[in-house]
Amino acid sequence: MSEEIKAAEGKEESFEELLNQSFKTLNNGDRVTGIVTAITPTEVQVDVGAKQAAYIKLSELSDDPNVKPEDIIHVGDQIETYVVRVNDVEGYAELSKKRLDAAKVWENIEQAVEEKTILDGTVTEDNKGGIVVSVKGVRVFVPASQSGQPRGADLSTMKGQKVQLRITEVNRARRRVVGSIRSVTDEARRAAQEEVWANIEVGKHYTGTVKSMTSYGVFVDIGGVDGMVHISELSWSRIKTPSEVCKVGDTLDVYVISFDPEKRKISLGVKDHNINPWQVFMDTYKVGDVANVRIVKLMSFGAFAEVVPGVDGLIHISQIADRRIDKPEDVLSEGQMVDVKITAIDEEKQKISLSIRALLAPAAQEAEDSAEEEVPAEE
Repeated sequence: MSEEIKAAEGKEESFEELLNQSFKTLNNGDRVTGIVTAITPTEVQVDVGAKQAAYIKLSELSDDPNVKPEDIIHVGDQIETYVVRVNDVEGYAELSKKRLDAAKVWENIEQAVEEKTILDGTVTEDNKGGIVVSVKGVRVFVPASQSGQPRGADLSTMKGQKVQLRITEVNRARRRVVGSIRSVTDEARRAAQEEVWANIEVGKHYTGTVKSMTSYGVFVDIGGVDGMVHISELSWSRIKTPSEVCKVGDTLDVYVISFDPEKRKISLGVKDHNINPWQVFMDTYKVGDVANVRIVKLMSFGAFAEVVPGVDGLIHISQIADRRIDKPEDVLSEGQMVDVKITAIDEEKQKISLSIRALLAPAAQEAEDSAEEEVPAEE
């Protein structure tokens, strides 16, 4: 063999070696990046710079079985994948984007524990002891104590809710992840509380939510901080219990009456003090007028009746009926609506005298006169 032929064969061998060396070597479990070259009804073909023809089965493209390939990928796109299996004999390599995405999620979950990152998820189910939240396809167990709900609450009502949580424990081998919603909500509440206390001032208005009720008032959440509205500040009308004007969950427009940062107490009001009930009464009624009033309190000497919200008048026991009665409750009851005549107004002391009898006497006299007219004259 001539020297020229040997040299030519050597060059061909070295060229083939160089060509082979230019291809990537694929191994199971590798992460590789390639370019999408074709999308068929069964697979996505990818050029990863290897000797083997690489492809992704549609079932390995996404964990969403309903997704269409063209919705998430296109020819010419760069794609990062996970090598599932290499077949050097037949010259192909199976890839998976779904498995790589899952691995990345687990890495992100593990990183979230280290960095105490807040993650978004959706509550998918409730089970014994807590709820399950799906975070990018990973099931995260949240114990009932970390759900952010009161003890004994029905956790099934959280199903379908979007929530924020922190990951507190990860065991990738056992595919166990534990999280806490409460740590996020508590932190947000503390931040909101500091915001309220930093900017609170007497007279400032808030839109709050009634959180609880007592016999003497209601507690209203004004943004992470609860303030108390005394029953006397709930309404201009005289009420016996807060439940007459509101209930838990109601939204109230309140304003700050006073506050104590050291004791962390806030006194709130609902009544509009720009309104003067007595002036409203004076602008509406005068002596001699008839008003429809509500009986608000029965005493031994008479009954108090609300004429306008915030202004009561007294019906003396002698003015309740056109006959002698032993006690007001023989005729009247609290909450009853009756017509009365305004018989006197003391502007200086802001007192009003009312009378039911004043309306009954003329009516009785008219009835008596009418009866006399109907009696036929004696023959």
